[in-house]
Amino acid sequence: MKLLSVAVPCYNSAAYMNRAIETLLSGGDNMEIIIVNDGSKDETEKIGLDYQDKYPEIVRVITQENGGHGEAVNTGLAYATGLYFKVVDSDDWVNEKALLEVLDKLKELIADGNSPDMFLANYVYEKVGAKRKKVINYNWALPKNQIFTWDDIMHFRQSQNILMHSAIYRTKLLKDCGLRLPKHTFYVDNIFVYQPLPYVKTLYYMDVNLYRYFIGRSDQSVNEKVMISRIDQQIRVTRIMIESHNLSQIKCRKLRNYMIKYLSMMMVICSVFLIKEGSDESLAKKEELWNHLKSYNKWLYKKIRYHILGGSMNLPGKFGRRIVEVGYDIARRIYGFN
Repeated sequence: MKLLSVAVPCYNSAAYMNRAIETLLSGGDNMEIIIVNDGSKDETEKIGLDYQDKYPEIVRVITQENGGHGEAVNTGLAYATGLYFKVVDSDDWVNEKALLEVLDKLKELIADGNSPDMFLANYVYEKVGAKRKKVINYNWALPKNQIFTWDDIMHFRQSQNILMHSAIYRTKLLKDCGLRLPKHTFYVDNIFVYQPLPYVKTLYYMDVNLYRYFIGRSDQSVNEKVMISRIDQQIRVTRIMIESHNLSQIKCRKLRNYMIKYLSMMMVICSVFLIKEGSDESLAKKEELWNHLKSYNKWLYKKIRYHILGGSMNLPGKFGRRIVEVGYDIARRIYGFN
């Protein structure tokens, strides 16, 4: 059995997918690299098959009709045979030295009978034009180099959300918890790192810069104009997350507070872009989203509605819009979404 299965969702990725695959190959025979060709119309499938021919024990290519990023992740998970599972987008890559360190640590933990449900490492923003690379670590938020539980977590800064880039899950946990991402929907990585959390009982954090998150292409889903044009998909993801758990029933206070914080971020991002779009239709969608949260869980609504940023999303008039502009700048710097 492989140690780590990595799904690489690919859609017309021929121009840049090699870097992702080459860096993952540095993990050697411990790796299972599942290239999911999501209905590409370029040379993506051919490039993947070339790697499969060259590394038949490591690389597997699955070609499917276009279903979007979430469906590609679903397919990767369905075919995964490794003990652990990670997603690496085709325009991102990993640091080879850090990958080997992570694999060695996973092997050590498994040998000791202490393999965690979730393994976390740092990620780095590879932002076009940026002179200094922003590293997201979990110092002061998570215990280092030890197995811990949610009761042991400390204070998460606003920038320290657990994202798909930092997470490695036990494969069986993801399959057992029924994780299924929606088709033809962007931003499903939020569901990927949110919905399984209550099923995670043990964690491990290693302070190494593993994932390199490329950001800066004009057509990327996190580009501001693109995010505004796809706001309906952001809303859809947020609603799915709201409905995935009744947070008031989660017994661990620290986990519950973290999940509330994450949902607050999602509500803020949706609200900011709906207000920035500015049409009557968009403002109505904002009200509808907040009303949905209130009707689904009034307790959760109050928690998020009066969050430091969440409250500002519902202020009326020009003053309210100005507060939103300020809130947007704060959120952009904190969450790094474009």
